[in-house]
Amino acid sequence: MDSFRFAHPEYFYIFLVLPALVFLFLFNRILWLLAITCLITALAQPQFGSKLTLTKRKGVELIIALDVSNSMKAQDIKPNRLERAKRAIAKLTDRLKNDKIGLVVFAGQAYVQLPITADYSSAKLFLESITTDVVPVQGTAIGAAIEMAMKSFSPNFEGSKAIIIITDGENHEDDAVGMAKKAKDKGIVVHTIGMGLPQGAPIPLTEGSSNFLKDKSGSIVVTKLDEPMLTQIAEAGGGSYIRANNAEVGLNNLFNEIEKMQKTEMESREYSEYNDQFPVFLTLAFFLILADFLILDRKNKWLKNFRLFGTNKILS
Repeated sequence: MDSFRFAHPEYFYIFLVLPALVFLFLFNRILWLLAITCLITALAQPQFGSKLTLTKRKGVELIIALDVSNSMKAQDIKPNRLERAKRAIAKLTDRLKNDKIGLVVFAGQAYVQLPITADYSSAKLFLESITTDVVPVQGTAIGAAIEMAMKSFSPNFEGSKAIIIITDGENHEDDAVGMAKKAKDKGIVVHTIGMGLPQGAPIPLTEGSSNFLKDKSGSIVVTKLDEPMLTQIAEAGGGSYIRANNAEVGLNNLFNEIEKMQKTEMESREYSEYNDQFPVFLTLAFFLILADFLILDRKNKWLKNFRLFGTNKILS
């Protein structure tokens, strides 16, 4: 019977090299797989954490005082006076570039809804939360709103300042004209925007309701725009009066006047909810690719020097 054998079984020891070659092959692929994963993640622009940046800009400071009394629920300005005013303020915020804005809400009392800021995203966020319930005391204290707005400007800011009062003008609480005059004496311009129509409208008890507010005698209360009052306030404050209607509120017209005001350099801190993290993944991808090339270069040198069967000689 013929027998079988290997003439040089010692060469089987070379199989011990195979795990190392497999490891190099797989390690090379894993590096590229991780590098591609990092690149794709960087393109997706991951964001987490928060970021606070300090910027310098030239602009004015603007405080908007918004009436949130129940009369602002009247629907002579669609969908209602308050909602239409909020939409107009949001559009005005989109047009601001280098200015600071603050929000004051008022009814029978006045409160700061948003301190003066250049963070327009926060301004729009605070604006969305405004309802007629944010001020517990009913009424229309325009003078208190002007006084609160005057206190809301940056303490050390000496540039141009403006207050925009958005209301239906039915002031029953204080001397709004006198307070506007005080603001003007301090170099603060006071503008007014009248929300509502002269013929007036009833006040729904709830949004979209056909039940309206009634007085003690049982008659439906009709809230009317008080243009003479708002005109006097604007004149005393050195500003302009504009009546809103269903086509426009008038903030865009006032924005053009604000743009003409002297711009002053100011510092502002802007907060963003998310901070970009894609540079981290981009850097990781770069180092992974670099590592692969370095390993590949060494691997090629090793394979170039490796001779499994020695040097072949050509027989003559």
